[in-house]
Amino acid sequence: MNYQWYPGHMTKAKRMMQENIKLIDLVIEVTDARIPLSSRNPDIDELGKNKARLILLNKADLADDSKTEQWMEYFRSKGYYAVKINARSGAGMKGILPVIMESCKEKIERDRRRGILNRPVRAMVVGIPNVGKSTFINSFAGKACTKTGNKPGVTKGKQWIRINKNVELLDTPGILWPKFEDQEVGAKLAMVGSIKDEILNLEELSLELLGYLHREYEGILKQRYQITESENNVTMLEEIARNRKCLQKGQELDYTKAANILLEEFRNGKIGRITLEKAE
Repeated sequence: MNYQWYPGHMTKAKRMMQENIKLIDLVIEVTDARIPLSSRNPDIDELGKNKARLILLNKADLADDSKTEQWMEYFRSKGYYAVKINARSGAGMKGILPVIMESCKEKIERDRRRGILNRPVRAMVVGIPNVGKSTFINSFAGKACTKTGNKPGVTKGKQWIRINKNVELLDTPGILWPKFEDQEVGAKLAMVGSIKDEILNLEELSLELLGYLHREYEGILKQRYQITESENNVTMLEEIARNRKCLQKGQELDYTKAANILLEEFRNGKIGRITLEKAE
């Protein structure tokens, strides 16, 4: 399956970000803690190359905690600030403001020397669709100031949000990049729900997920679905369909329904805390 999703509004969004970057002191990039690398848009590094950088590993409650810690170390070793959060529950949110001030202390000091006092840090919040960017902003601001939805592509225009006298955020629409060089990246984005399900072959995607879970988290599928784990992904999907009574007319197994159950339960954390990639 070829993974690609780049609606027209994303080109416009990227142009808007390029126009606004000169106003910005800090780029806050929201990623999905289950795929910390694949959920980063490579264009952002070019866009924010001379700015302070903060990476938020959101949905950390769904990710494998030991792997999240390794990813935090990885990003810090590359010169980024990194914080793990669950924007929905508020976990980790209190730690963000001190990190923002720390990451921009040179800019604050520079302003002070020039006699500019109390100019807020301006941060651009970026991220691909469905990583929880709007949920993070609402949680951080303590009020519902942006639209949110568990669907890619809810935020369309830019909005400035004042957090307090020290920090202002510029919200931007979620953007992917025009072509995935590595289709494995596309598959991981599809698994966590950052590409619209309507354009995907969900059965094929579920087979890839089954293979990964069997290899990296052996026993987790057996525990959740009472199946015999094996190298044969089709057989495992078949067993899930049988055990979950996914039947069509004539008692035939409904593989599409079984695939939907698997993907939804993975995305909701019901299978367990899983990270789909390892820190280098």
